[in-house]
Amino acid sequence: MADYREAPLAARPKTLDPNEYFNLSPEYRRSEEDRAALRANLKRQYQMQLNNPHRKELIVDPALNRWVYARTNPYPHSDHRHPPSVCLYYVFKTDRVRDVLQLVLIVLTSYKMVLVAHVK
Repeated sequence: MADYREAPLAARPKTLDPNEYFNLSPEYRRSEEDRAALRANLKRQYQMQLNNPHRKELIVDPALNRWVYARTNPYPHSDHRHPPSVCLYYVFKTDRVRDVLQLVLIVLTSYKMVLVAHVK
């Protein structure tokens, strides 16, 4: 820590700031100890489940579940991507249907003219 020189364009890391590193309030230390105890308890529970020789069910690891979900769903809340494709589908579909209907009308009118000419 004594050999550390600050970079001209970078801030000092919080862990190297003596005011933040040594002068911690008692409530901050207590909260860090509580978080460390909670992490240790969760780790102990997971290790107990993992090393249980009579285990018959799968081990539920919330962190692993979150990781798998994040890996399989890289774009959460990405519903904004779908409306343009739906709109384009609607435009192309209605345009195609309109063209087909016009073609059918043209064919029917020409067929009607042929029938009328054939009858006369």
